[in-house]
Amino acid sequence: MSIQQIAFFLVLAVVSYVAFKRYSRLRRNILLGKKEVEFEKDSSKRWSNVLLVAFGQKKMFKNFIPAILHFFIYAAFVITQIELIEIIVDGLFGTHRFFAPSLGGFYTFIISFIEILSALALVATVIFLWRRNMLKIPRFKKPEMKGWPTKDANLILIGELLLLTGICCMNGADMVLQDMNAAHFHQTGNFAITGWLGPALFGGMSESALIAVERFGWWLHILTVFGFIIYLTYSKHLHILLAFPNVFYARIKSRGEMTNMPEIMNEVKSMMGLIPEAEVSADMTEELPSFGAKDVFDLEWRTVLNAYTCTECGRCTAECPANLTGKKLSPRKILMDIRDRAEEIGDNIDSGKVEMVDGVYDDGKSLFDYITKEEIYACTACNACVEACPVMIDPLAPILELRRSDILNESAGPKEWLPMFNSIEQVGAVWQMPDARDKWTEQLEKKD
Repeated sequence: MSIQQIAFFLVLAVVSYVAFKRYSRLRRNILLGKKEVEFEKDSSKRWSNVLLVAFGQKKMFKNFIPAILHFFIYAAFVITQIELIEIIVDGLFGTHRFFAPSLGGFYTFIISFIEILSALALVATVIFLWRRNMLKIPRFKKPEMKGWPTKDANLILIGELLLLTGICCMNGADMVLQDMNAAHFHQTGNFAITGWLGPALFGGMSESALIAVERFGWWLHILTVFGFIIYLTYSKHLHILLAFPNVFYARIKSRGEMTNMPEIMNEVKSMMGLIPEAEVSADMTEELPSFGAKDVFDLEWRTVLNAYTCTECGRCTAECPANLTGKKLSPRKILMDIRDRAEEIGDNIDSGKVEMVDGVYDDGKSLFDYITKEEIYACTACNACVEACPVMIDPLAPILELRRSDILNESAGPKEWLPMFNSIEQVGAVWQMPDARDKWTEQLEKKD
């Protein structure tokens, strides 16, 4: 076994261990949320959404030019995994271009196709760096994007440039070494890009220097990939992996339909005389249930998955009428806050700073320490954010749950809403009236 094989095996083992720990922690954090109240089991619709929305990027194409550029990077990322498999095989077994002899001309086609996609991805990456840092696009300049979110976006684009540099050095030097009939460098035919770019960049170098450049490109590419795998667990780019399960588990009922609370609905029906009081399921002698969501534990796990899947693209915020009129609400920030709170809880549990006793966690904080009431009450529940999201995230769901917790558990809410609540409770109508809501029916009874 060569020194390079040993080094590769050790690096792979370390990366695999760290990645397993990090992704296990992410899974734990997502499952801090409660089991869903209802889960629609229409698997055909779910798989259709995965194919069209997650794989096909259907909703991205509402903004055509950014969608095309994003597709270049996305396609390059997916197809390059073919070459990544070969790199891992070569690293473990000490081979060089393991699949080339058996695939022949088809191998040349595959690598050439990857190179063309990589070139397009390079163009897209440069444009995205320019858009994020030079153009003052409003959705990239919102308050929640200051600091780490902006650095995160730039770091991942710089990582793309490193990947492309690795491919260029690896394949380009390989092309020249093949022309020199260097040992262990199989004849693969000319690749589409590096077939001419390799000789142009590295044509005058010695064989030993070319091997060094080729190995540099090989290691740069695989180490960037390994770093990327771990870095994803700290980044908004986790959506590269989570977009697929998130779309599969997304709610497939009407996008404007809100989830009712049976306990409240039965109470209201009883109050309005729609059902006999005897049929009301809630027993007034029992402890009242907790309504809505005050913390991550009260949200459905699918909502926490939404938060970790958020791409921070800001399309939801850009479409939000409340945000457009200058109000504090940003649907993107709501999801970022939920993710940050889940991370805080996870960190406290892992460090032993706060222990869960009988499944109960209490560090004296909640989501309301991240999300202000001004934000949640600015929402008009129009579902514009839900429709805008390219990976079927539902920012409205946690907003409604936070409202319900504040109103039903804390007897709070905007002062402008309180007369409506009092009126419903007293006379069964949203308007203040001196008489009972059904008093008009007495006249009908007299006529009968």
